[in-house]
Parts: sequence; structure tokens; C-alpha cells
Amino acid sequence: MFTGIVQAIGRIERVTPRAGDVEIEIDAAGIDKARRQLGDSVSVQGVCLTVARMLPRGFATDASRETLARTTLGALVAGAAVNLEPALRAGDALGGHLVSGHVDGVGKLTGLRHDARSLRLEFSAPRALMRYIAVKGSITVDGVSLTVNTVRGSGFSVNLVPHTRSATTLGGLARGMRVNLEVDLVARYLERMFAARSRTPGRKRK
Repeated sequence: MFTGIVQAIGRIERVTPRAGDVEIEIDAAGIDKARRQLGDSVSVQGVCLTVARMLPRGFATDASRETLARTTLGALVAGAAVNLEPALRAGDALGGHLVSGHVDGVGKLTGLRHDARSLRLEFSAPRALMRYIAVKGSITVDGVSLTVNTVRGSGFSVNLVPHTRSATTLGGLARGMRVNLEVDLVARYLERMFAARSRTPGRKRK
């Protein structure tokens, strides 16, 4: 489990094909070594990955074909910047919102403009995800916890304050770039609960 508060920007050192999937080596020197030990979970661009091998300045991780097909990790190349967050520990501050690191879909940046000192970003999202995205609700974009400003048709917008622009990779996005999206866990659980209630035998609708 994560919070969507990025702890460091890492760099891809090498992407190596391995019998149909890939091994990714990441320079994660900005993350405390104690938080990236063998077997630990680390969010990389919003994707929960496992430390499979230790490196002097980071770690190596394996990305399955499923992960490559459902996220943007398949497009990573050496030198690419990635948002990093170690797994939440008991007692850690929950500064963003509860994030699982299981990407729900891939969106695309469709527009950006300056809004005072902030940057307003507009994204398109898969239609199946739009029912979980609400104004002033939470959403995770490339591992960053953000507040939804507007919801319109098949897209939504968020604002990046100066700190978020400099402390994450989102400040470097350009129109047309793809991003990993994870909707709010609470919205998914609520849908599941209401769906179960509606299927309860003998329950009368009011």
C-alpha cells in the first residue's frame, strides 16, 4: 500500500528483455536503502513492483507481460525519469490517499495550461473508469496523489502546484503522453457494496 506522495525521482538505468517480459534496473539513490531491500514493494510510476535484486544505487525489478500490457512501463527506456515511493509502513503519515499500486488503466494528456502559479492538466481516461472519478475526489496519476478539479465527458482535469511540478515527473509531461491511472479505492469498494446489496434475495427497492 502507498499514499501517492512521491519520495524521489529515479532514473531507468537499463531495460533487459527476459524470455518475454523484462527486467528493469532503476537508480533509486533518493530512496533510503532501508526502504528498498530485497523483496520490498516500491511504486514505480504508480505501479507496485518488487525489489528482485539490489544495485549499488538502486534496485532491479521484474515486469511481467501483464504489467507491460496494462501500464506505460513497456515504453520505458534507459535515462527515463520515474516517480518512486516505498511501501507505506505502520506509523507513516498518510499525506495523500490510500493507493494500491495496481493500475486501473492508461490515460492520455490532452491539454495543459498555466493557472496562476499552478499548471492545469487535462487527461482523457478509459470510459470504464470515468464512473469512479468525481470532482474533488482523489486520483493517482503516474503514482502521484491528486485532487480532481473537473470531470467532463471522457476526461478530467487536475492542478499541479509548483512543488508537485518539481518533485515529480508530471511537470515534464507534454500533450499526447500516456500516464498510469489508479482510481480511488473507496469508490471501487462502494460500488462493490451497493452491487451486492442490489443482488440480495428478497430485498425490496424503495
